[in-house]
Amino acid sequence: MCGGFTCSKNTLVGLNVIYILVSFLMIGVAVHGKVSGIVTSLPIVGGITACGVFLLMISVIGLIGAVRHHQVLLFFYMVVLFLIFLIQFSCSCAALAINEGDEIKLIKSAWKTAETKSPSLVIQAEQTFDCCGLGLGEDNIPYLEPTAADQNFTIANDVFKNYPDADCYHAANTSMNTDCHTCYSHISDKVDSGFNAAGGLGLFFSFTELFGVICTHKYRLYIRDMGEFA
Repeated sequence: MCGGFTCSKNTLVGLNVIYILVSFLMIGVAVHGKVSGIVTSLPIVGGITACGVFLLMISVIGLIGAVRHHQVLLFFYMVVLFLIFLIQFSCSCAALAINEGDEIKLIKSAWKTAETKSPSLVIQAEQTFDCCGLGLGEDNIPYLEPTAADQNFTIANDVFKNYPDADCYHAANTSMNTDCHTCYSHISDKVDSGFNAAGGLGLFFSFTELFGVICTHKYRLYIRDMGEFA
């Protein structure tokens, strides 16, 4: 009967097998992104890999606990999974609730930090979107035409040196193509859709974690009752 001992066990095993596959996918995506040069930032690659390894460890603990009927492992798994649910649910709701003003502040803060600590990220963004400069003034009002400071950064870092067909390609002491725009005009919609997608996906997976916590709790009760009857 569904909801019984066998059903709870099979559900937990299946759920953890899915989590293991997802963890391998996360690790594989991080490694592929680094090897292929899609992602050049080591902190990003390291963060994705660390999340994948952590998910793998928790899934293996849950799987072993479910197969071996191990109460201690199941209790540890249930507590950690519930904490992950709380964190992920909160972050997902925050991602879905973020407004345009908050997005602008986050984008500007991230861009300024990258310019100082990891210019390669800014260079990669400008090459990917064929744009020049962020496009947010001191008052956070967007502007479309790159400023002199934006152009100087692009020239100094040879952003489009190997991309002569790009709209933002220009040599020193030459005027920039009028078709070249700032990056905010290119990434604002993508950031907004990214927040919505991440929030929606995170919210969905957070409920699978809550479902796992409930199944684990019921499964532990079945194991306890079986021990008492034995």
